[in-house]
Amino acid sequence: MKVLYVSFVIVIIDQVTKLLVKGFSIPMLDFHHRGMEHGQRIPIIGDFFRLTFIENPGMAFGLDPGIKFKVWVSLFSLVASIGLIIYIYLVRKEKLSLRLSLAFILGGAIGNLIDRMFYGVFYDYAPLFYGKVVDFLDFDFFSINIFGKSFDRWPIFNIADMAVTTGVLILILFYKKHTESKKDEEEVSGSDFAEAEKQFSSQKLIGTLTVTGRDKKAETDSESANKEENPSDNEGKEDGETDKGKEIPL
Repeated sequence: MKVLYVSFVIVIIDQVTKLLVKGFSIPMLDFHHRGMEHGQRIPIIGDFFRLTFIENPGMAFGLDPGIKFKVWVSLFSLVASIGLIIYIYLVRKEKLSLRLSLAFILGGAIGNLIDRMFYGVFYDYAPLFYGKVVDFLDFDFFSINIFGKSFDRWPIFNIADMAVTTGVLILILFYKKHTESKKDEEEVSGSDFAEAEKQFSSQKLIGTLTVTGRDKKAETDSESANKEENPSDNEGKEDGETDKGKEIPL
């Protein structure tokens, strides 16, 4: 379960960067961070990479499921995150690549879940479960069409989205290797079992032969002993007849 530390670090980095972009206040310390204006762009590497502050109204790539389904999206994210935690526990003895990929996906899911669940309440613009996801990483990779929407740049995303994508890529890249390794282990286990069964059968046969040989030897020894202790009836009769033959008449 140590991979959950990876999820925890991802959530922290994701939330810190979002708060720096959106801005936040700590009234008790009289601290206020202004953040960026909605829609503001800050060039980092020319026009290729810039910080652009937007708020995702619903799902990935800016897709809006509508106000009626928004709460269900948030609830599904919550249930999925709990399910991932349970699954990571169940596969705690599996390969590191599998556990690490799940940890990345979990960290990203929780990062965006916090936005959906609490940002509306924190920033006083929506009730619980109706918050918007903060996006700000803006790259000009290439144009793309997704679900009927055209983007002249790559859709703006955040650290949580990066974590989920990284986790999925690790899962895809190492899944074949993981399944092949598991198949080899099962084959080795099967051959080991067959070999053990073969050895057991051999030992059982040797033991049976040994016991049988001992029984036969014991039977032979017993017969020899009986012959030495009790002479045969024929020999007794011959001796008797001889004694009678030697009897001296009066």
